[in-house]
Amino acid sequence: MTSKTKFWLVLAIGVICLAFVVSMSAQVKTETATTAGAATKAVQVLKGEVVYVNGNDVVVKMEDGTIRHATVPDSARATVDGKEVGVHDLKPGMKLEKTVVTTTTPKVITTTKSVTGKVWHVSPPSNLILTLEDGTNQQFKIPKGQKFNVDGQMVDAWGLKKGMTVSATKVVEVPVTEIEKQAKVSGSMPPAPPPPPPDQPIIIALVEAPPPAPPAEAPKELPKTASPLPLIGLLGFLSLVSSLGLKAIRFW
Repeated sequence: MTSKTKFWLVLAIGVICLAFVVSMSAQVKTETATTAGAATKAVQVLKGEVVYVNGNDVVVKMEDGTIRHATVPDSARATVDGKEVGVHDLKPGMKLEKTVVTTTTPKVITTTKSVTGKVWHVSPPSNLILTLEDGTNQQFKIPKGQKFNVDGQMVDAWGLKKGMTVSATKVVEVPVTEIEKQAKVSGSMPPAPPPPPPDQPIIIALVEAPPPAPPAEAPKELPKTASPLPLIGLLGFLSLVSSLGLKAIRFW
């Protein structure tokens, strides 16, 4: 078999498979409906203070004292003092408040599949081949408890006979819970530092020094307790020495 022949064979098989899939989808009708229940909302408020910012890395000290690190994308926005800012506008000391609203909605997704055809072959309790409206045969797996409508009467797989025209409907209900979260971040700039105190005049108190004390005057006369005897003795001693000196000079 040449490569060209293989190509056309593969193409033909693909076309046949595609036609088969289209035929199946055209004959088995599927409808989907979603029923929503009452939604509940939960609001969570997180408060903290920015303590460190480096690029997209932000460290926040929470209100309960815990430290949280987050990598904030450039697209994230916060409203600080009425102005929208990004992660690169955050500064240490900023107060942030994140409000998270979680909406929980219970839903039921109902899928209904229906098919109408003529029984070509049945093997109870689980196999059935129907001839569809376009003349093609299609095999089905019969779910447990499945009922078929035959001329207005509901029968199970054991009640089916070849040649009967039947309609079958399969309904599947799947409960799901849809959770939607919306987060909003707001904050405020750190308070401005207090202004320096105004200049106050410096008051210098001048204290005059006391006037110097007058010098003490020397006594004009000896105290009454002084005696002239030492002075008389000193004069006598000097007279004696001088007389001896004169004699010595004469000797030599």
